[in-house]
Amino acid sequence: MPAEPEEEDLKAKLEKLRRDGEERAAQRRAAQLELSYIDLSKVPVSLDAVRLLTEQEAKDARVATIEIKDRKVALATENPGLPAAKKVVEELAARKYEVKTLIVSPSSLEIAWHFYKFIKPQEEEITGKVNISKGRLDELHAKFVSLDAVNAEVGAINFNNFSPVTLIEIILAGATALRASDIHTEAEKEKAKIRFRIDGLLHDIYDDIPLHAYEAFVSRIKLLSEMKLNMRTIAQDGRFTIGLAGKEVEMRVSVIPAEFGETIVMRILDPAATMVGLPDLGLRADNLDLVKKQLDRPNGLILNTGPTGSGKTTTLYAFLRTMNDPTVKIITLEDPIEYRIEGIEQTQVNDEAGYTFANGLRAIVRQDPDVILVGEVRDLETADIAMQAALTGHLVLSTLHTNDAVGAVPRLINLGVKAVSIGPALSLVIAQRLVRVLCVDCKKEASIDDAMKKNIEAFLAKLPAKVDRTSYQNYKIYEPVGCEKCNKMGYKGRVGIFEFLEGGSDLETTILKEASEVALRGVAERQGMVTMQQDGILKVLEGKTTIDEVKGVTGDIAW
Repeated sequence: MPAEPEEEDLKAKLEKLRRDGEERAAQRRAAQLELSYIDLSKVPVSLDAVRLLTEQEAKDARVATIEIKDRKVALATENPGLPAAKKVVEELAARKYEVKTLIVSPSSLEIAWHFYKFIKPQEEEITGKVNISKGRLDELHAKFVSLDAVNAEVGAINFNNFSPVTLIEIILAGATALRASDIHTEAEKEKAKIRFRIDGLLHDIYDDIPLHAYEAFVSRIKLLSEMKLNMRTIAQDGRFTIGLAGKEVEMRVSVIPAEFGETIVMRILDPAATMVGLPDLGLRADNLDLVKKQLDRPNGLILNTGPTGSGKTTTLYAFLRTMNDPTVKIITLEDPIEYRIEGIEQTQVNDEAGYTFANGLRAIVRQDPDVILVGEVRDLETADIAMQAALTGHLVLSTLHTNDAVGAVPRLINLGVKAVSIGPALSLVIAQRLVRVLCVDCKKEASIDDAMKKNIEAFLAKLPAKVDRTSYQNYKIYEPVGCEKCNKMGYKGRVGIFEFLEGGSDLETTILKEASEVALRGVAERQGMVTMQQDGILKVLEGKTTIDEVKGVTGDIAW
């Protein structure tokens, strides 16, 4: 019978007391020997260091090599006076290593020795890349036509005797087959679960993974992502690659500690997802003309605003592809580089090396580029340099976190940018969101009652003159149904909804007088801005999405 909660609590308390006693004893030994003490449950252990000794050598000598830098090695030991431990130190010295001895508890040694299971016999497998053969990929993709199919495949695993590689392979193949953008794995009190984010919404895939199997899975993902295995109480970030039959897909991994274990989110950076041109973004004809005009300018600042996951990167990459020409020098500064674009010089922020957004942008300007993409404007220094670059003959593209287009100016001022610099530099502000697209195979026409018809007619009547109304004269509204091709969701894919605030003398004058959102909305109205919500409703009338989708991302509809 399973232990009662009180019995489990008592066992946990006794184990903590035993462990605390071990650590205090190790601290006393260290003080007596005038050596440093360390607790390996609280510091990272390097696999490269562990490899310096065989598992048998380490266990026989009651030692572990835990860190290596240049030729300096940190050696953890329970008792440095043991003959076998002394022999290890001598052998490392003979191999030209400088050894620093640290005192640890027996439990800490067990933590370090645990890493040997990842070195052999699996050492050659762990390369930061998962290769799924074409045959295996085709087999899995043929199976994974629905969420239920992935659930069944995971459920068929014998978790009492399994390789975490098998689970990883199934999850990655399932996610790519079902067009997921993210994979979420979460530990709960007794089990762990897997979820996929598809078209912006999370879906449960499997919720009955035993915790011992989940821990093995987490360790494997952390190894692939070059994270520290024994650091379970801190957040870590990494990445690895999936080899998928002729192409490579990057996985950006985030691990955070949670109540019952570590939680992982893996973002799938599939290059195919951003291989879109300007016409594929979902821009109306008038907005497409505006963007083309701005991209033809030799200088200025184009800001794309919106929350994480709203498609900003896809939009800016589409802009870069439009301008990508041998006669134009384009340099990017990203954190990190999400997708590689041939013919463009892409650089990545490295805070440890001092290559920050500000320092990197300063260096890039000296490279005489025509176009600069800065991943994000997040501080005053970066904003100021971007403004100066835009004013001195460079076209600068970047992102900013605001709710809408007019919010970009107050946000820049809050960062500390002087109002006198913003107006002349700013050429275009974009705000965008993503809405789900109705499945073309199963959507059905919805009835329109008199109240809705009246709302639509009033909406069309007050649209700015630049919007071509002829496309919406014979409008129809559709609703989702659900079929095999869309996993019974009624939607398949997403499209952007946009609003554009254009630079110019009116915007510049307003910023100098009063850079409030109220005043800036007046500029937007005089420009004939179509808001994101209005753009979304137009896509409803085109039969691409639904009122509920637009309402979900923009709020209550203001007819």
